[in-house]
Amino acid sequence: MPLQNRVTPTGDIIATPHRGMFTGNRGIIHDPATKTLTRRWASQTWLTCVCEFRGRRRDVMGTRSWTELFFLDEATAFAAGHRPCFYCRRGDANRFRAAWEEGNGGANLLARDIDAVLHRERLDGRAKQLHPLPTPMAKLPDGAMLQQGSESFAIVRGRALVWSPAGYRAAQNTPQDALLLTPPSTLRALSAGYRPVLHASAEQR
Repeated sequence: MPLQNRVTPTGDIIATPHRGMFTGNRGIIHDPATKTLTRRWASQTWLTCVCEFRGRRRDVMGTRSWTELFFLDEATAFAAGHRPCFYCRRGDANRFRAAWEEGNGGANLLARDIDAVLHRERLDGRAKQLHPLPTPMAKLPDGAMLQQGSESFAIVRGRALVWSPAGYRAAQNTPQDALLLTPPSTLRALSAGYRPVLHASAEQR
């Protein structure tokens, strides 16, 4: 049976056999004896990491260490409120920080400065925070994600694609009253030039 460790664009953590392209964490949020979640986060540092790094292997949720979470792609991780890890993805993390600074203002920011802003933007109490669209949907940068009803959408080349744990599919109807899932500061980083890694199904639509 799959573990409950796959993150959706709304930040929820579900059980599914589909692993995705990235791993990451929000601190220690599981019980290693049962390999079940005990909470949704334990830290304001929500990371997106590579699944393979220097040949290291981990027993998922097997020890009292950070809880391995998984994401379909980087757009999904951004929507949920994560950012690139400065340890295993240093190049991407530095590019993200530079684009974040350009889009949001500031210079020589520390990771914790970005984390503090993201934590305010991703949560409304304990629920996922949604935001008004700052621009028409067709003008949103690639990788921005929206929510309408129970469906999440990724924007790619001005078109909305429906998210699922297995990948994306073309939307039958353009969402009309969608709200922004991607934290506004991350959206500004995307608009400033950061290019998120998208699942192959997004490029095929």
